Amino acid sequence: MKPTVYIETTILSYLVSRPSRDLIVAGRQEITREWWESSRKQFDLAISQVVLDEIAAGDTEHAKNRMRHASIIPSLEITHAAIDLAQAIQRRGLIPPGEARDALHISVATVWKADYLLTWNCKHIANAQIVRQLEKYVKTYGYDLPFICTPEAL
Repeated sequence: MKPTVYIETTILSYLVSRPSRDLIVAGRQEITREWWESSRKQFDLAISQVVLDEIAAGDTEHAKNRMRHASIIPSLEITHAAIDLAQAIQRRGLIPPGEARDALHISVATVWKADYLLTWNCKHIANAQIVRQLEKYVKTYGYDLPFICTPEAL
């Protein structure tokens, strides 16, 4: 059985977006494309309706391309347990109130026992200070936090 990777929205966005002039973003785009081509087959991928809602927004051409890539990835159900955990994470102040979807990405991946949560969102998700607190907090609910990382680390 392969390890499971929850693919957060930023991965699909970086995968299909036009090359950026920003060197850091361009580097992340290239790393994402390389990971997608060379490493993704080592894992069972998963997304959620949150990802599908986010990638459907924006530029129509890019949205179609993101949706095409997402169509090959199984979608995890957003359960009551995932919603409850996301709300608890926000009540605890670990994810800001305006970033409910970020809390939901984390909680869906956690409740479904994904091994990894892959993201480029380093502000609210792949943030070492937040992850450290999340690890402790989700344990109080009986869960283990997936390893949260970027494609570069995985």
